[in-house]
Amino acid sequence: MIPTNSSYYYGPQGEAPLSRTGYVFLAIVMALFTGPAILLNSTVIIVTLMHKKLRQPLNYALVNMAVADLGTAMTGGVLSVINNAEGSFSLGRTGCVMEGFAVSLFGITSLCTVALIALERMFVVCKPLGQISFQKKHAVGGITLSWFWSLTWNLPPLFGWGRYELEGVGTSCAPDWHNTDPHNVSYILAYFAVCFAVPFAIIVASYAKLMWTLHQQEELCQNMFPLKEMKVASMVVLMVLTFLISWMPYASLAMFVVSNPDVKINPLVGTVPVYLAKSSTVYNPIIYIYLNKQFRKYAVPFLLCGREPWVDEEESEAVTVVEAARVSPS
Repeated sequence: MIPTNSSYYYGPQGEAPLSRTGYVFLAIVMALFTGPAILLNSTVIIVTLMHKKLRQPLNYALVNMAVADLGTAMTGGVLSVINNAEGSFSLGRTGCVMEGFAVSLFGITSLCTVALIALERMFVVCKPLGQISFQKKHAVGGITLSWFWSLTWNLPPLFGWGRYELEGVGTSCAPDWHNTDPHNVSYILAYFAVCFAVPFAIIVASYAKLMWTLHQQEELCQNMFPLKEMKVASMVVLMVLTFLISWMPYASLAMFVVSNPDVKINPLVGTVPVYLAKSSTVYNPIIYIYLNKQFRKYAVPFLLCGREPWVDEEESEAVTVVEAARVSPS
């Protein structure tokens, strides 16, 4: 059963926008992202619950992102695999609305959490307000705000302001970017401003300040910041870059469609940014499992049933510090 207003996704003779082979290909691609995303994000959540050492302010935000990304993978990812395998959206109008709401709720929460992490690193490294540390209460407050913000702006389509509709090749749902009704357009513009532009501005401003501070410390003093802070800062920079790569094409295409309502976008072209955005659910846990030594210490043995193939980084760093101390002048 296809939701209403699905003619955009079907030709004049009722033909699907993709061949059967095309849909199967998309199902396989989405499965390759969704499977690892579920496994890795679940690992981050489980190991944090198992080990108290991981329950630190920054890690609270990382776990919140894992929860949001897991939600995106379990709703948008799994359902995209199933629907593409079937060659159409099979959950009806109510299913389309619920999927669109769930994926949007988790997705915007994840974006807001990236902004929270970038902001946290900027305050810790750059210290714009002096020696103010990022504490548990700040992390909990930021996490609560991210969910509240996302929920506030994803609920209106359920009550008539805006709507959730099919997107791309017609196997997933999202806010309706194509509807030119002024009531719907007003929602889309407000949604873009507060759910994309605001987090994006926070991320860019924090990223720019962080990079400028790191550049200054390289010129003035190589040892201004502890090695641990530098590594965490590098992790955040990489997360910001993946955010831009994953989400900017989707947001840009959506705004292009809204500002040019008569334009006809090939459904397959419209699908690529959707899948790119959903792929961020697997990039994030890979980044902070690999670059966050605390998570790596517990997550890798958990994933490999107790085996840890990497050399103990702590011992290597300790040896480096000792050797540096020996050669440095007294």
